[in-house]
Parts: sequence; structure tokens; C-alpha cells
Amino acid sequence: MIEKLNIVEQRYNEVSDLIIQPNIIADQKRYIKLNKEYKDLSFFIEKIKVYKLLLSSIKEAESIINTDDDSEMVEMAKTELEDSKTKLSDLEEEIKLLLIPKDPEDSKNVVIEIRAGTGGDEASIFAGDLYRMYSKYCQSRGWTTSFVDSNEGTAGGFKEIIFEVSGQDVYGVLKYESGVHRVQRVPQTETQGRVHTSASTVMILPEAEEFDIEIDMNEVRVDFFCSSGPGGQSVNTTYSAVRLTHEPTGIVAQCQDQKSQHKNKEKALRVLRSRLYELELSKKLESDSEKRNSLVSSGDRSAKIRTYNYPQGRVTDHRIGLTLYDLTNIINGDIQKLIDEIQLFQNTQKLKETEDII
Repeated sequence: MIEKLNIVEQRYNEVSDLIIQPNIIADQKRYIKLNKEYKDLSFFIEKIKVYKLLLSSIKEAESIINTDDDSEMVEMAKTELEDSKTKLSDLEEEIKLLLIPKDPEDSKNVVIEIRAGTGGDEASIFAGDLYRMYSKYCQSRGWTTSFVDSNEGTAGGFKEIIFEVSGQDVYGVLKYESGVHRVQRVPQTETQGRVHTSASTVMILPEAEEFDIEIDMNEVRVDFFCSSGPGGQSVNTTYSAVRLTHEPTGIVAQCQDQKSQHKNKEKALRVLRSRLYELELSKKLESDSEKRNSLVSSGDRSAKIRTYNYPQGRVTDHRIGLTLYDLTNIINGDIQKLIDEIQLFQNTQKLKETEDII
């Protein structure tokens, strides 16, 4: 492992030198990329320093045990040796995870799109439940959410809702939430007390920066219209809402959140850029056989990933076979346990693939 850590230190020194070079600073795309790498490596370097200190402590304690005649010193050294070995073992597990190649998209902000699927009004109500669940979770993480667009359901909830989330490593945490979420419960409109099954689709898109994907605005049709969403009379009577259509792909993005036409256009453009970027990522994902064969897919929107069963108070994640009888807390935003278990599964898979390297 020490050889691998030396390579990390060497790369850290290289990046430290690169980010102060004038030609790198002038190249904004490369500079931002290297800055992110420097930040990640800085955290890693602190772990390496502790790792090397522990190795040194172990070596020193072993030397005292083997050569010192003072029994008191030997006992102290034995205690120090045992303590250092325990700490080293724990730290090695952390370092193994850090040595797993990081997805470059993990540090990005996201655009979340929730759409009601099968189940009519109940599916729209469930889409609203999912929106509140993710909003509360984001709030608990200290992330910022920003509404983009929605189409309200006839009986409550949303046929579709789109919002942005910004913060630290948002995509890395939320990317495995993409897929079909299924709910089993008695709808409010059900008079016979029968349990119905409905579904909503969640899409987690990494928010693309301007340099991630270039959009030729000559290929984008811009339409302005009156907002139909909440916001008061001034929103609804002015042409402040913006719809962008990328004509080569037919992808549409719109925003009607702000009273300012300019701000709505900016938000819609971010969503459009993220959808086009996700399209490119999907193509790469399809060509990557290892990712395609992974049980935890981050890109398959048609995959049924989770069931929320209200009569049993149960939530089941079908990808890893995890069932939790804690539905009330989960639907109120406490989804960290689910996310941790999925990430643990994924990291275990990656560790198996990189064991020969480590």
C-alpha cells in the first residue's frame, strides 16, 4: 500500500505546482478541474501523514520491546503498539476507500426531476411526497434547494416537479436515487379500503457547468409565456416564464419560478445543459460494461429501485435487498440509512475490483 500512497503524494505535489502556473489559471476549465482534485488530494494527504506516523510509532514500539531492559518502558511500548495497530487497521480501511477511483461527477450539484407514473392522482400525490422527502433530507444536510418548474396534480401533489440542489458532493450522495419509486397504500379516494400500487420516477442529473457542454444558442428556440404556477398575479399576467427547446435533440427545459424573465431563462438554461450532459453521460454509461453490469445502477430510469409499503410501514430497496420498517421517518426525509447501505454495497463492489491494485 505504501507504494500506492507515494504515488498519491507525488500527484499532490504535481497538482500543487500546476494550480499556480499562469497558463493553467488562464485555462478556466482545467484550473477548476485541478482545483477540485487538489481539494480531494489535500484530505487524502492528511490521512497519509497520520498513516506514516502510526507506522513510525509501531516501529519505535517494536524496537523498545526488543531492545529495552526497562520493564516499565516495555509495558508502555506494548500498550502503544497495540493502540497504534488498532488505529492503523481502521485507517487502512479508510484509505482503501479513498484509493477507489472517484467519479468526477460526484462533486457536482444536481437537478432533480420527479414525475408521476402509473396510478393517476395517487401517483401525483406520491410524487409530492417524494419531493417533500428529498427537500427535508437536503435541508438536514445543509444543502440549498431551488424550485425550477412544476405541473400540479388535479388532486394534489405534482404530475412533474423539477428543482435544483446545491452543496458539497450532492451528486455523489444522491445519484443512486434515480429510478422508479413504488408506493403501496390505500388512496384517499378509495372507498373499499383496497391497497393500490402507484409509482413515480426520480431522475438525478449532475448539473453541468458551462465548460462541461457547449450549447449553440442558434440551435435553441426560446419561447416566453405567462406563468401558470404559484407566485401571485404579477407572475401570472406577465410573459416571465421561459421555455427552451434544443432543436437538434428535441429536449425541452422551462422555468416559471421567478418574476424576472432573465432569471427564468438562466435557470432553464442550466436544466437544459444538465439534460444534454446527462444524455452524453448515458452514452458513456452504455459503453462501460462494468457499470452496465452493476446491480446498483445510477442511470437506468426504468429500474424499480424502491417500494414504500404503508400498511406494513415498510421500505424495501430492491437493488440490495434491504428492508427497513421505518417508513414514517424515511418519508419525512430520514433516508441516510438507505443511502449509506447502497454506497457501502457499491464501495464493496469497487474494492473487489481494485484489490489487486491495493
